[in-house]
Amino acid sequence: MLSYQHGFHAGNFADVLKHAVLCQVIEYLLQKDKPFYFHDTHAGRGLYDLTHPVAQKTGEYREGIARIWNHRDLPTGLAPYIRTLQDFNAGTSLRMYAGSSLLAQRMMTGADRLAANELHPQEYQALQDNAKGLRNLRVSKEDGFAALKAALPPRERRGLVLIDPSYELLADDVAVVDALREAMKRFSTGIYLVWYPVVEPARARKLVRGIAALAKEKILQLELFARDPVAGSGGMAGSGMLVINPPWQLDTLMQDALPWLVKQISPDTGSSRIEWLAGNNGE
Repeated sequence: MLSYQHGFHAGNFADVLKHAVLCQVIEYLLQKDKPFYFHDTHAGRGLYDLTHPVAQKTGEYREGIARIWNHRDLPTGLAPYIRTLQDFNAGTSLRMYAGSSLLAQRMMTGADRLAANELHPQEYQALQDNAKGLRNLRVSKEDGFAALKAALPPRERRGLVLIDPSYELLADDVAVVDALREAMKRFSTGIYLVWYPVVEPARARKLVRGIAALAKEKILQLELFARDPVAGSGGMAGSGMLVINPPWQLDTLMQDALPWLVKQISPDTGSSRIEWLAGNNGE
């Protein structure tokens, strides 16, 4: 399915959750003086102008990143995300929103490697343009799931994978589980981040159960809701992140960050949840 374009949704509350977790995991990996690998299965165009008519048409960023942009009391778990995003903007203004691949590249060192896959022709071309001249970033026009299988295990033997398809088709759910099953066979020590929307609660629960059943690795579930998810109500009520092999103290950092995000983004109808689906990071 090649109709999805993330520009309509860039910087929304789901992006805030996804990218805050991503940046915190990268911050953890940077603590060791050893290179690591990052694989972005569905990278989009990498950089979005929030003043563009596409972003203005929906204005979803106003209920997401714009709600927290100028806050000075950021929880520690959000600091790497906001600090990195500030590098793409001048002063205190918010105009450019970086996607996963460019956020990661800005944080990573010259010894680290990043592979970004995008199959949509227009999004791929834009990603190529936005990534031009950036070190250690390889952009490819490939199916994200197939490219992931070919890339693992990485030569660095440490790193992370972000899987976040559009989920426009039910087949995406099956593909996510299948891709993870194969990836964890090849690279069992890697950190895996799986983003998912909560539009139909039953569908989201089925996907989570399918992933949780794959392995005995530690799995941390993080969810952020703008409103109560009610079956059949339409639209994305919330989104979640499954973190397989999560870094030490990620759960503690997010326990502070998620309730704070709820207060800023949706204080009247929002909520958040953190749960261990497997393992225990306190061991």
